Amino acid sequence: MSRARSTTSVRPCSTATSPRNSRRPPRPRPTRREPVGMSIGASRLSDIERAPEGGSRYRLRDLFTPLDTLLISGGDQRLALDPKERVNAYGCAPSPEPEIWNFASSTASSISQAGYDRAALAREELVHKSLFDEVEIAFDRRCEDMRDELRGHFQLPPRVDVVFSPSGTDSQLQALFLAHAVLGAPPVSIVVGADQTGSGTAHTARGHHFSTMTASGVAVRKDAAIAGLAADSIVIPLLDPTSGLAMRTDADAEIMRAIEDSLAQGRRVLLHIMDSSKLGWRAPSAACLDEIARRWPRKVQVVVDACQARLGRRRLRSYLDRGYMVLITGSKFFGGPAFSGALLVPKGLSRALNRIEGIAPGLFDYVGRCDWPMTWTALRSRFERRPNFGQWLRWEAALAEIGNYYAVPGAFRAKALAELAAGIDSMIALSPSLRAVPAAFDKADADNEEFAQQTIFPFTLLRNGKPVSIADTSAVHRALARDMNDDVVGRAADRQIAAQRCLVGQPVRLEQPDGVPQAALRLCVGARLVTDAWSPDSVQAQRNVQHILDRIAHVLVKTELLLDHTAAVPA
Repeated sequence: MSRARSTTSVRPCSTATSPRNSRRPPRPRPTRREPVGMSIGASRLSDIERAPEGGSRYRLRDLFTPLDTLLISGGDQRLALDPKERVNAYGCAPSPEPEIWNFASSTASSISQAGYDRAALAREELVHKSLFDEVEIAFDRRCEDMRDELRGHFQLPPRVDVVFSPSGTDSQLQALFLAHAVLGAPPVSIVVGADQTGSGTAHTARGHHFSTMTASGVAVRKDAAIAGLAADSIVIPLLDPTSGLAMRTDADAEIMRAIEDSLAQGRRVLLHIMDSSKLGWRAPSAACLDEIARRWPRKVQVVVDACQARLGRRRLRSYLDRGYMVLITGSKFFGGPAFSGALLVPKGLSRALNRIEGIAPGLFDYVGRCDWPMTWTALRSRFERRPNFGQWLRWEAALAEIGNYYAVPGAFRAKALAELAAGIDSMIALSPSLRAVPAAFDKADADNEEFAQQTIFPFTLLRNGKPVSIADTSAVHRALARDMNDDVVGRAADRQIAAQRCLVGQPVRLEQPDGVPQAALRLCVGARLVTDAWSPDSVQAQRNVQHILDRIAHVLVKTELLLDHTAAVPA
């Protein structure tokens, strides 16, 4: 971005002088303290510990693990912390880091102070309830309350069931299992946007292990078939192979061909549709979905990959009303800690569970009894009572973010997203070092409410007018998250910009017609930005939005500095 021509000020805003902080003093760093009731809990441990046979495997003392440790437990290896940096593979810490500017909500965010506080309080409450009942029983009741809360935030009716999981990837396995029950035969999975979804989808769509360890701690072989879930899959990428940057225009036709061919072979189909992808793209079109429903009722089960959570509540309800399952997470747009997954199941599909005669044996390594709704009594009875405390606490934190976001008036949510989108578009367009990846959605889509605005802004990097390699793009991504003051030679103002740590969305690989792939970084607008900008004072709220745009400009200037100082970018 040309610093002289930018329409938005690139003047760094220090934490001490920001408009946002003029409304209230900054919160202190969280302290590590044991929950209320520690002494009482310790005295009851012998009463709550049970023999493994027919009793509790999970003891009250498990809840006294340090909160940071609990928050990264009960997941796969993506949650592991680097022993030196103490962050996961996405650059996120398990405790609040307000000094880092986060524009990475397409990937992952560090937990906020509000989320951390709620997780701490939830743990204390569960400890107290567990003094009078078994841990698993108290935990099960709390999970049911969370289902009600999530439905309330999304304005969903009670007939929609919620299945929790450690991640959106795990939820895909649950969807495959339920689709088998609904369709009465192992389905072939047709994955739309396979090039722009989580890397694990290539495995889960076929009923294969996506990592070397399950969230329950069972060692498995990555990409090996999961017993009882193995299936075939067809992948449909969304990137146009002729341009390398735009969305393909023949996606609908390709989807229809894949369904028709599969059904002609006597197969049933689980169609994974995208709303929205890592680049903010959606497919297939509404007209295509209508045609599928008309031509092949009860032969094609649709599951919506909405793990980015960038869709309006009306649009979400419309999917469920059509009988689609929906994958959602609390850790992308909403900014909860990674990872927290959920599968939303319309009531009509829930009835199919009564027909399930056998459980895929491999599913037991992924799902515990508390993940299923309490109304699914027959299915639940066949699974182990295995509370996942990490999964639960990450969802507690995510629910804090979801509740805070929807507490902001809808008119302001839409206005803030529109103003941020316009500002980011302008800054990327003015930069000589950035090239925007085109958006691919309909801004006139009324049922998507505030998400008719773009919220993911992908761009590739240029150096001297030429595309930057994937390796160098990844290096810039890592350097943005670090204090680079000592590595950038130049003016004091440049070193101050380089010192600010900031997160943007991880690089997305883009195959190119010439055979040399590129990668796109992503600036993301998430719920926490909107929540932080809101004020009942309209003048203050406008200042807060401008402050966010100032920070985004700062991030882009740092990106340019890193490109200018090639030697400063770590390998």
